[in-house]
Amino acid sequence: MIRLEHINLVVADIDAMISFYGAAMPHWHVRGGGDGTWYGKPRRWLHFGDEFSYIALSDNGEGDNRNLEGHQQGLAHFAFVTSDLNALRKRMQDAGYSIAKEGQPTEFRDNVYYVDPAGFEVEFVSYLSDNPEERNNYD
Repeated sequence: MIRLEHINLVVADIDAMISFYGAAMPHWHVRGGGDGTWYGKPRRWLHFGDEFSYIALSDNGEGDNRNLEGHQQGLAHFAFVTSDLNALRKRMQDAGYSIAKEGQPTEFRDNVYYVDPAGFEVEFVSYLSDNPEERNNYD
């Protein structure tokens, strides 16, 4: 079995990222971190998540993230599965985060997209079936 353990993002403001992902996933916490250098540039880094997966965050990022409406190479988005998409929407709204775009709901799946403070698009998806053929239907 292979599963994604973490994603590593270079950002300008780690604390803003913790606020965003903490609103989405309130059970996540700072697992550890420190200070170091990356190719001669100082940086603060930390791991924010739970016991099984996390986002590695490093600060001192430069420039803008890719234009999400453009066609540049780069990360388009990444996704998290949630058992209660409506509760996530409410937490995000209560924390002041707006939906960037609604997904394409089907009979067996619902999803929504946000843009985090660093400009990464994040999808949250809720599956309404345990049957893989229904969950993964692309018709």
